[in-house]
Amino acid sequence: MGIWGDRVVPHLVDRALSTGDVMKDRQSVCARLGGQVLEIGFGSGLNIEKYPDAVDTIAAVEPSDVAWKMSADRRVASRTPITRSGLDGQSLDEPDASFDSALSTFTLCTIPDVDAALREIHRVLRPGGTFEFLEHGLAPEPGVARWQRRLDPVERVVAGGCHLSRDIVALISSAGFEITELDQRYFPGPKISRPWIYRYAGSAIRVG
Repeated sequence: MGIWGDRVVPHLVDRALSTGDVMKDRQSVCARLGGQVLEIGFGSGLNIEKYPDAVDTIAAVEPSDVAWKMSADRRVASRTPITRSGLDGQSLDEPDASFDSALSTFTLCTIPDVDAALREIHRVLRPGGTFEFLEHGLAPEPGVARWQRRLDPVERVVAGGCHLSRDIVALISSAGFEITELDQRYFPGPKISRPWIYRYAGSAIRVG
């Protein structure tokens, strides 16, 4: 991705996604985790402080060496054992049905083949295992959605492959999950920011 994507974007993401409102949502989503957990798009470790005591281990999938290094101090301070488990969410190195829970926060927007990644998450979760997610994506208002699609090509270039217009509910449902909890709304912000701030927070169960 070049110097911008490899070295700059991880720092911008860490700053943008560590605000008070976002961290509150991370707390809510992580509260449902337990047992052996797979985290897709671990990033700089912003979720670490939100893991509940019910989490036994974290297998972290993170493609960016810069982001992984940024998480070092957080990992050292964590009471939860964390290991790096591969670089590519589209092709996981984990056995079938090996995790109790999976977690994705602001990750599904950037994975090139998001359908493949969701199928892999489904594969490595045990039957009845839960997928907890906090993502941004397609807004319900047609006008905002049109702007999201117009801005997608630029967004992908400046934000490490991020897509603004992915329909998170449709993507998760089509991968064999049943969504059991869902909260959709805009983060606080001016109207001009709406293409970037429509978020989905929820929980899904592996079925099939």
